[in-house]
Amino acid sequence: MFSRLSRPRALAVCALPVVALLATAVFAPLPFSVAQPGLTADVLGENRGTPVITISGAPTHDTSGQLRMTTIVATGPDTRVSLGDVIDGWFATDRAVMPRDAVYPSGDDLREIEQYNVEQMEESQDAATTAALDHLGLDAADVDVTLRLADVGGPSAGLLFALGIVDKLDTGDLTGGRVVAGTGTITPSGKVGPVGGVPLKTQSARRDGATVFLVPEAECGDARSQLPKGMRLIPVETLDGAVDALTALRTGKGEVPSC
Repeated sequence: MFSRLSRPRALAVCALPVVALLATAVFAPLPFSVAQPGLTADVLGENRGTPVITISGAPTHDTSGQLRMTTIVATGPDTRVSLGDVIDGWFATDRAVMPRDAVYPSGDDLREIEQYNVEQMEESQDAATTAALDHLGLDAADVDVTLRLADVGGPSAGLLFALGIVDKLDTGDLTGGRVVAGTGTITPSGKVGPVGGVPLKTQSARRDGATVFLVPEAECGDARSQLPKGMRLIPVETLDGAVDALTALRTGKGEVPSC
């Protein structure tokens, strides 16, 4: 039986393990990554002094405006992310907490991750080229397309690569002088797929001057959740639909989809 004097001491002693557990929970590494808005790049222009899109075997046309692919930057697979980091990320508008496996599906080895991202980018570029040339009715055997974008990996620039190729080869002007940004994977048949991190990408796009953002239709809700002021969302499911939407926006004829 504890006396009145010993009870507070006993409670204090019992509280020590609880405090230790809470401290461990706050500072222990968790299987998450914290992501932020990353760079954007105009696929119609140059990246580090080199054209992003180079085409031979078919006439190309001057373009106006910009088509900016977007990225996110995430903490590395070996970076400690604590409960405090996760809580901060949940309440921040310029950061997002994402499962580490969603950001790094190829594992924790940095070399394997880099190789995986390079392969994903190359597959995306091939798919974008096939989809764009098919959209235009051009034979891939006659037209050579080279895509170069340094320090960017993964498949999420596929839609913008395809639109850039179409814009350079077609006689129309897709952007109408606007700064258009977007994200989305693409298949060789021209189907657009979701990518993740869209709210952060809309922020980086607005930061770099975009007023229009092309978003995979399945991610409209995510994109609306933290949409920057002055940004117009256009949902897309296919390359054909994206071209039609931008043409309608430029000409004022036809319906422009909205989220």
